[in-house]
Amino acid sequence: MDGTTARGRPLPLEHLLHLTTPDGLYEHALGTAPRVANGMCVDDVARALVVMARMPAPTPTTRTMTTTCLRFLRDGQRSDGLMHNRRTAGRTWVDAASTGDHWGRALWAFGTAAAHLADEDVTADALRGADLAMRARSRYPRAMAYAALGAAQMRRISRDDVMASRLLLDARAVLPRFGSGESWPWPEARLTYANAVIPQAMVVIGVELGDDDLLKNGLRLLRWLVDEQTVDGHLSLVPAGGRGPGDARPGFDQQPIEAAVLAEAASTAYLATGDGGWHAVVDRCVAWFEGDNDSRVPMRDLETGGGYDGLEPAGVNRNQGAESTLAWLACLQLAQAQPFAAR
Repeated sequence: MDGTTARGRPLPLEHLLHLTTPDGLYEHALGTAPRVANGMCVDDVARALVVMARMPAPTPTTRTMTTTCLRFLRDGQRSDGLMHNRRTAGRTWVDAASTGDHWGRALWAFGTAAAHLADEDVTADALRGADLAMRARSRYPRAMAYAALGAAQMRRISRDDVMASRLLLDARAVLPRFGSGESWPWPEARLTYANAVIPQAMVVIGVELGDDDLLKNGLRLLRWLVDEQTVDGHLSLVPAGGRGPGDARPGFDQQPIEAAVLAEAASTAYLATGDGGWHAVVDRCVAWFEGDNDSRVPMRDLETGGGYDGLEPAGVNRNQGAESTLAWLACLQLAQAQPFAAR
């Protein structure tokens, strides 16, 4: 194990390192074995850079992985700020550059790295990546939500960052707010994926722009989302097929990314409010991986350090891909980091 948290407990990075090469991070695994033919993607590498950048005590291993991730993301950028997402093991980009969710996640990662890392060369490259990414815009709400998280990190470095401020304003205009019904206030007809990033971005933008109404509405929507995914004190996550009003519960295949996005949003809500009630939400996300879930089975492998790819009615999808592994690591990291460590 290599990579300590704020409370001194190590993050189990073995499987993540098993999926990593000097060129990047394999997206999928068959069991624990990397599926080399499926290649790599910006989505997962960006998530990995966020986790690495937040390490309070970097090690040679985490520093190497940080530079690998940053190099991968920078290689995927075009001069207009658009990004490729998918790359083969032979380092060939196979998709058209765009501003899909991967672009927003990359900007989040660039901003997080620039705001948290001490290495001047790495920080400078992350700043260049963020500045380039902020030239672009997306029509997709989740992409702009992730981008707003990155822009907020840039304002942490400089409150006068004009590009970051403009992106936050543009993100506020794109983000959906509330649905029309009291019983279903979600701004979309169905909950789909990475849902919590929408209220998280509302909270962040509300804080950064001094928009108290947006902040209040973001917290309200996040609380509804937590309640919507809680049954008898444990998480019952939105499944891969989504969930709409009146859908039967529980739904499967539940994805670890939903727990991680919820933990990220709850951590943000705590920082914005100081409300200790958000601690319990982060703990609930960790507990979901420990087996406090609809199938009562662990969603992580303590022997390998990997996260399982999906929760099923009678067990788990035993493949340990990068997204699932990083989701577990991110939840552990958030639960063990300040300010939660003081509780």
